[in-house]
Amino acid sequence: MNIAIVGTGYVGLVSGTCFAEMGVNVTCVDVNQAKIESLQKGEIPIYEPGLDEMVLRNQREGRLKFTTDLASILDDVEMVFSAVGTPPDEDGSADLQYVLAVARTFGQNIKKYTVLVTKSTVPVGTAKKVKAAIQEELDKRGVNVPFDVASNPEFLKEGSAITDFMKPDRVVVGVESEQAKELMTRLYRPMMLNNFRVIFTDIPSAEMIKYAANSMLATRISFMNDIANLCELVGADVNMVRKGIGSDTRIGSKFLYPGCGYGGSCFPKDVKALIKTAEKNGYKMGVLKAVEDVNEYQKTVLFNKLAKRFGGEANLKGKTIAMWGLAFKPETDDMREATALVLIDKLTKAGATVRVFDPVAMNECKRRVGDIVTYCKDMYEALLDADALLLVTEWKQFRMPSFGVMKKSMKNALIIDGRNIYDAKELAEAGFEYSAIGC
Repeated sequence: MNIAIVGTGYVGLVSGTCFAEMGVNVTCVDVNQAKIESLQKGEIPIYEPGLDEMVLRNQREGRLKFTTDLASILDDVEMVFSAVGTPPDEDGSADLQYVLAVARTFGQNIKKYTVLVTKSTVPVGTAKKVKAAIQEELDKRGVNVPFDVASNPEFLKEGSAITDFMKPDRVVVGVESEQAKELMTRLYRPMMLNNFRVIFTDIPSAEMIKYAANSMLATRISFMNDIANLCELVGADVNMVRKGIGSDTRIGSKFLYPGCGYGGSCFPKDVKALIKTAEKNGYKMGVLKAVEDVNEYQKTVLFNKLAKRFGGEANLKGKTIAMWGLAFKPETDDMREATALVLIDKLTKAGATVRVFDPVAMNECKRRVGDIVTYCKDMYEALLDADALLLVTEWKQFRMPSFGVMKKSMKNALIIDGRNIYDAKELAEAGFEYSAIGC
């Protein structure tokens, strides 16, 4: 089977590489000439464990190719996946200009039955706009070429994307014809043989499933953070509360971990987009608006704790603050909507010196904020003469540090843990002052 994937960002590159690993002949397309040239040389623009080796292997074996010219390969493929970006517009709605640009190119060049599959996260109703854009281009050409549109939302978690793709909880496919369903069934047959769930739906339902799933996960996170903040006020321990409610089989324990806010490319954008979709249809998503508000507040919690500890924000001037973790989550260099960006902004505006370390996101941080912080070569260098440590991202190497080395390095033995990875009793015995979320 021959397919094309337009967009070599996180979703497109991972999906294309994994399809190639399954034996599909894949051509990844991107308008960015420099990115395509780098990929052709085997240079991977994103950090994802295991992706480099898989890209190189499938390139070497001829199943994975890269080009800037979608039109030149349309005669040779049975379906085209659109995995271009859908960034939030100024009003929070999803910007569909890139999605519709792919549709127009598709309509301008197809000569035989081909399916255009939307893999990007898009609002309900996008498939109708895509179909109309394709048909408009066909009408301009004065031709009657059969085609279908379909929806195949992705559910990849950064840091474990390859496993998520190859061993999915479920694959959701929205179609509106038997012919498209048969083609998608052929593509996903290897997963069906392994008894993975491939769920076929109508297209609007497939489009909604992605937003609803991410919004539910974001809701659980914000709910737990709200509970954590209340726990601190009433003297309860959120870790015990989490275990207590998570043991209820109706609730479960996943995504009930309190922390210093969620970020990344999906949850913030998708929550905003679903809120905006509701507004456009005359409905208010009250729960999701609260989810968003709680998360924005949560990103300031570590700063607020720090300011309170030193007797007010004004007293942070001249202090040296260490930060462990910059990426929005471990196993990625993604800093989109990251809590670290909020903290860096507030700390530097308060006059503090900020020393940072992250295993993979240092270059991305420098690209975003420049040299307003000090970039350190390792986690312990970041602690030199620090008045406090803020733990922002729960990388594995941060979980069992040498507390003895830490205490010798720091001016003030204070740890504010934004991910609740340390044991308060152990740190007290080691001579640290310790504060976490909700306890």
